[in-house]
Amino acid sequence: MIQCKDLPFEELAGSEWLVTNGLGGYAASTLCGANTSRYHGLLIAATNPPVDRKMLVSKVEEIIIHGQKEYALSVNQYPDVLYPKGFQHLISFERCPLPQMIYQIPKLQLSKIVFMVHDSNTTVVEYNNQSEHAFKLCLNPLYTYRDFHKITGENNYAHYAFEQKGRLHRIQAEENAEVLYFRFSAGHFTERRAWNKNIQYESDKKRGTEFTEDYYSLGFLEHELQAGESLFLLFSLDLNCQTFDPQQLKEEEIKRLSRLSNREGYHPFYQDLLRASDQFLVTRASTQSASVIAGYYWFSDWGRDTMIALRGLCIAQGKGEEARSVLLTFLTYLQDGLLPNRFPDHEGDETEYNTADASLWLFVAIYEYHLKFKDLEFIKSVLPELAQILSKCIQGTKHEIRVQENGLLHCGHKQIQVTWMDAKLGDSIFTSRHGLAVEINALWYNALMIYLELCGACGREAEKGYRKLSQRVRKNFCTVFWNEKNYLNDVVLDHVADMAIRSNQIYALSLPFRLLSLEKEKKVLKCIEEHLLTPYGLRTLSPLHPDFKPRYEGSWFERDAAYHQGTVWPFLLPEFLLAARRIDPRRYTPEKIYKLLSALENHFYHHNCVHAISEVFDGMQPSKGKGCVQQAWSVANLILLLNKMSETDSNNLP
Repeated sequence: MIQCKDLPFEELAGSEWLVTNGLGGYAASTLCGANTSRYHGLLIAATNPPVDRKMLVSKVEEIIIHGQKEYALSVNQYPDVLYPKGFQHLISFERCPLPQMIYQIPKLQLSKIVFMVHDSNTTVVEYNNQSEHAFKLCLNPLYTYRDFHKITGENNYAHYAFEQKGRLHRIQAEENAEVLYFRFSAGHFTERRAWNKNIQYESDKKRGTEFTEDYYSLGFLEHELQAGESLFLLFSLDLNCQTFDPQQLKEEEIKRLSRLSNREGYHPFYQDLLRASDQFLVTRASTQSASVIAGYYWFSDWGRDTMIALRGLCIAQGKGEEARSVLLTFLTYLQDGLLPNRFPDHEGDETEYNTADASLWLFVAIYEYHLKFKDLEFIKSVLPELAQILSKCIQGTKHEIRVQENGLLHCGHKQIQVTWMDAKLGDSIFTSRHGLAVEINALWYNALMIYLELCGACGREAEKGYRKLSQRVRKNFCTVFWNEKNYLNDVVLDHVADMAIRSNQIYALSLPFRLLSLEKEKKVLKCIEEHLLTPYGLRTLSPLHPDFKPRYEGSWFERDAAYHQGTVWPFLLPEFLLAARRIDPRRYTPEKIYKLLSALENHFYHHNCVHAISEVFDGMQPSKGKGCVQQAWSVANLILLLNKMSETDSNNLP
């Protein structure tokens, strides 16, 4: 529980909460209720799961009326003013199992809980009178109809069609728009249309984007809330919401969340990570199977992120059916030996294939699936696709992805980024990594070795030459990438090495099949410790490099310029710790590892989005999370690390 009484507005507005629905939709805001981002709202619905997300309900304004006094509980940022200042009545916030805000005024206390219905574009808000006295509650829902990436104003739509049938409202922002249903369990609604104008989004302002929006009100709901009574609001795209029992929905969601983390004897942080990880698993309508949202709020399902995160989101947790479904989702879209880099945000847009590593990470995910579940029937069924990927790499495929004579894998060209360090804005490429990239070739070697292992497990002969090719890759990897200063070069192009000390070399240490001698592994580990290791993750570039950017902030251009030039990524910390534990177990004891995780644990509970792990941190003096507030591989890799530690030593349950 976070005690909010007397906390300044800036601190309350800087902390967020998030709930999701398993479809790609979500609800989110700050602890104090002020929307500080275009991505904050009560109902962001995935109209073509998990994408085509629409912002439908921005928030609800609340006023308590008792005696002759009114107490406004909400807060909005307008130009140069906060109004009202309801955060002054907020005394506590509790995230688990559901986000709950407690407001207190003289002699009165109100609880507000927000959750979503799983597998439904439905948000439920419960107001409960925790006082001994009744009071009148006045609620004013504020609507916005738009793509969730964009911002609207008063003139963007002329009319909201509104039909009221008892306690159910049928709302349509414009012709042919999705029908939104608003239902309330008690009270009297008065229609009174108005625009709430010039809401300021401070987060968007800091990011250098448009930051002013208008909300639309159809009217207000009033109800005399008795002591102990609850009033429920439902906002939904589901017509069946008129039959929903909100109290039952709440109980079912609490039970569902409890089942996700019912691990007796495990540390609370680990169990809360399990609950947080569920937010990324979604249904993809185009395949009627599972997929993974890369991060909230603005990412869709990305191939690379999915394959990396799947190991912790599903496989390590024993969720074989879900893991298999996700793998089949992406295999359905396999093209020219490549998995999608990302699925588009909108139906009709083309799927993007600008990634060299997503299909290589597929091998790692399938290998870990095999080790966990021994599902040879599934492994046999996907061997042809794995063989196709290897064959396409050898023959050459899109984006100049091709095997060279030395067996190493070349990828990309000047105009396109196909590794995970792919920040590009217009014609500006901030980390040009075409050629022989170190992590791509570590993955390439592992893909070959994994394919040979899986063929053997299935009693099948691998294609001729693959074993010799893997041996050639291993021999030439060290020749090409080893730097005499005791680390691995990042990229080599036409025999010219980019000798920047980057985090990508960690994969030569952390992936299942090793490429270096133990002596060289220890030297690489030491280099990473000295230049890249922070309490929140690994820097993407050494601070000693002239291109190092200490802060991830400013305009879109400035942020992309810093994205991989020193910015810290939490998902790399578990990779480092897994490698360190394997290479130097006497130094990297479980006690030391748990101590190294303490900063991320504190971040998870107390900073940015509560019960979430951010996408990135500043490269110098990292403390505040940046980028997406809840990132799939940030959460998943922590789960993967803690699981693997418990497997190697049963006395070290996370």
